[in-house]
Amino acid sequence: MNKMYDVAVIGAGVFGAWTALQAARRGKSVVLLEAYGPGHSRSSSGDESRIIRMGYGRDEIYTRWSQRSLVQWKELFATVKQELFVKTGVIWLDWDYSERTRQTVKTFKNCGVPCEVFDDKKVLQLRYPQINLGAIGFAIYEPESGVLLARRAVRATLAEAIRLGVSYEHALVQRPEGIGTLASIKTASGSEIRADNFVFACGSWLPKMFPEILGHRFFVTRQEVFYFGLPAGDSRFSVGNLPTFLFQRQEIYGMPSIEDRGLKIAIDKHGANVDPDTQSRIVSEESAEEIKKHLAGLFPALKDAPIAETRVCQYENTSNGDFLIDRHPEMENVWLAGGGSGHGFKHGPAFGEYVTGQLLDEIPAEPRFSLASKATEQHRAVY
Repeated sequence: MNKMYDVAVIGAGVFGAWTALQAARRGKSVVLLEAYGPGHSRSSSGDESRIIRMGYGRDEIYTRWSQRSLVQWKELFATVKQELFVKTGVIWLDWDYSERTRQTVKTFKNCGVPCEVFDDKKVLQLRYPQINLGAIGFAIYEPESGVLLARRAVRATLAEAIRLGVSYEHALVQRPEGIGTLASIKTASGSEIRADNFVFACGSWLPKMFPEILGHRFFVTRQEVFYFGLPAGDSRFSVGNLPTFLFQRQEIYGMPSIEDRGLKIAIDKHGANVDPDTQSRIVSEESAEEIKKHLAGLFPALKDAPIAETRVCQYENTSNGDFLIDRHPEMENVWLAGGGSGHGFKHGPAFGEYVTGQLLDEIPAEPRFSLASKATEQHRAVY
């Protein structure tokens, strides 16, 4: 007879791995199933690095989740004896003291987030001479934030979950069917997994798993990332000299050279809608030319820098960027957990903690995470 689990988690990206780990920490029997492997190259949790920052404008809920998550990430890395957090600092660059930056500073004060405010362009330029400020005259610097080494961080989370008793299976789960209480799920190989609760944390594959419910509420978009080689002997773009950066008006983000991979830079605007299984993973010439122009304008010393690496991944966006963590409307013990929307990776620990709390404690649900709050048209509000 198949073993009966307290919780079955489908998807071993950052959300699924942390949900499995948090449930195991609560003493529950857990099975975690993943079709392609933890942090695999087609996932939204793949690639080498992800930003962890506290700034979210007025959205204090995400600032507090980032704070809580950074503590838990550091605790995990100490346990597994791997240095997978790089404290680069994070700088927000804006033209002026806009409403969003004003709200960010206010939220930082409310939450006790250390920050440094630059409202003198000359001082900011002296601090970071490698940046062409142009119209930028204001910045907020988060000294304690930085970068998570993403792919390895997911695998470290899984390793700790397994150490605490989580069963891991490399398996493709079939679409669940039925109404009421789901007794089990089946894999493509014919295995049956029984559990009291099922958490589907499939990332970009959620709308494929539940097309009737999420097919028109999730927007899976193509996102292209570039790494540029640095001039020989030039340390201005390395950790310690250049922080992780977010140019708010241009919607461009990136980070200094980590592990000598080169400066990472990308545009945060949503790309075309894609299928995560079939989309091309080769960047387009048009995107390469666009990012080169931005690079030359923002960092003049890198005007002729070569592209060293590229990545094509995807965001799985909800209508406004809030997460989706809610029960399936027809299967009472099935949970939908996803909608990272390009900003979710950092929140893995708090996300898993919240899901586990919903499953085991029936804590009050956050309305922003409900299925009912997800619209069928995109109006991005969370960045």
